[in-house]
Amino acid sequence: MHGFVARNWTMKRLLDIIATLMLLLLSLPLFLPLAIAIRIDSPGSVFYRQVRVGRGGTTFGMLKFRSMVANADRIGGHSTVAGDARVTRVGRFIRKTSLDELPQLLNVLFGDMSLVGPRPDVPAQEAEYLPADWTLRHQVRPGITGLAQALKRSTATPAERTEMDLRYVREQSLWLDLKILWWTVRQVLSKGGF
Repeated sequence: MHGFVARNWTMKRLLDIIATLMLLLLSLPLFLPLAIAIRIDSPGSVFYRQVRVGRGGTTFGMLKFRSMVANADRIGGHSTVAGDARVTRVGRFIRKTSLDELPQLLNVLFGDMSLVGPRPDVPAQEAEYLPADWTLRHQVRPGITGLAQALKRSTATPAERTEMDLRYVREQSLWLDLKILWWTVRQVLSKGGF
């Protein structure tokens, strides 16, 4: 059984690297126009780096295109709400189309994240979990997309997201990853992002 799990992890990592390199090649032409639009719309850095919790409970700096005003973390919490005044005009567009997530492809290449897995939490969210659930959730690399994003987009409640994340960890397989990637593409194309 141990050999099967190791092969599965190796195949998942190989899939992550190959798919990420292809996605980066396809999306790189968008990086410069997005960077210019973000800078024109709002002063501050083009990228947003936030400490998130990864596999084994280690922390890493997750990258995104900045969609909120500079210093948004000091103005509000770690989650946004509908009509959040901290979100910029360009930010509303890149969030709706999920273009703000593109820099996370670099996190996948660095090995901090995977294409598929539970969305990475900020450290303060540990208080929202039972200790055993927090430990289970972080047995895998966090993902750019996960079961909750693929099935419920941004409509899942926190409890539903937690349950789907834990379900993913318990049932993970390459086949499930491929289905989640397909479901995510359908969500993005049909509803304009996740």
